[in-house]
Amino acid sequence: MGEKKIGVLIGGSGLIGGTIVNYYKTRHAETVDIRAPSSKKLSIREESDIRSYLSEVKPDFVINAAMASLASDGQMAYEVNYLGPLNLARAATALKIPYIHVSSAATLSSGTDLKEDDIIPITPKLSNYAKSKLMAEQTLRLMAEQEGLDYSCVRLAIVYGAHDHKIQGFHRLFFSIADQSMPVLFTQKNTFHSYSNARKLPYFINHMIENRKEFSGITCHFVDRNPVDLATLILTIKSYLQLKSPREIYVPYLMASFGKKVIVFLLRFLRKFGLKADLPPELMFLDNFYKSQALSAARLEASSFVDPMPEETIFTRLPNLVIYYLTRWSHQNLITTYDETLDFKGSVEDDFAHNPLKLLESVHAKSIGPFPEMMQDQ
Repeated sequence: MGEKKIGVLIGGSGLIGGTIVNYYKTRHAETVDIRAPSSKKLSIREESDIRSYLSEVKPDFVINAAMASLASDGQMAYEVNYLGPLNLARAATALKIPYIHVSSAATLSSGTDLKEDDIIPITPKLSNYAKSKLMAEQTLRLMAEQEGLDYSCVRLAIVYGAHDHKIQGFHRLFFSIADQSMPVLFTQKNTFHSYSNARKLPYFINHMIENRKEFSGITCHFVDRNPVDLATLILTIKSYLQLKSPREIYVPYLMASFGKKVIVFLLRFLRKFGLKADLPPELMFLDNFYKSQALSAARLEASSFVDPMPEETIFTRLPNLVIYYLTRWSHQNLITTYDETLDFKGSVEDDFAHNPLKLLESVHAKSIGPFPEMMQDQ
């Protein structure tokens, strides 16, 4: 048996990262030594950490599954979702190794049958999360063209899976139904979204690493073949939980939007008296509940990758997910208290908030090349 390959994964504590680590440890333990350094050993926000750790370990590939919270301020989103991936890519270029970058459908517009190239332009009004993810994708493409970076970008939609310690995305929706904090349907009929199966993703990432000629420089949507109607999913979860709510009453967008504005006004009013309160996470992304975003899986299906679980979808996984999360949230006393909040900070780096293209160009002008001191001998 040959020497083991060494892989470094950033973001191992999350749902995606943890699933990838578990995959390599259980299915490729004899051939791959997967390393998932804690933030104490390697902080993605620190360039020096990235350079020193990867110089010492000299991995055969790097996977980045780290992401800042959806509600992070501009500084955090910029450092974790943009500068971190940039510096990982610079290190990978210097070491001449593949770099797998996990991105998000937040870089796409709303609509149906969205292709990989249907990205939205970078503008100041975008959310910090979308802005930083778009900047990262653009810089990685430039590095592939100008610096010879061997990278692949995997773009995910709404991720579902077990063992997620955070309550966000699909799990936030599930939690809202289980906690009975959704009395009616805050969506409209025929609103379709794509979903990404966390359990299948490691198989695809490993396939990309083993087939660099096919996947180098490629961005690919990793989503289930068929998008899902949001109202149907909500009502299906409700039936599994045997609850009376949410009622099958569709709240018009204008009414829901007005309610959101009232809550925002009340929260601002309370802050004047020193009472800190944040907008419920469900309301932060209210617009998404009323707009379809269905990603095309054509490129994925046309590739050499073979789905290891072709019949598995969000609906077939629901029974197991219901049991897992209800047990977990009950043990944590979360089901009835509804005290899970995200940390929102008010300060945003000025350029990132108001002129992201200028910031992007300044980084490109400074350097996106490989770290010279890490360059291996030819």
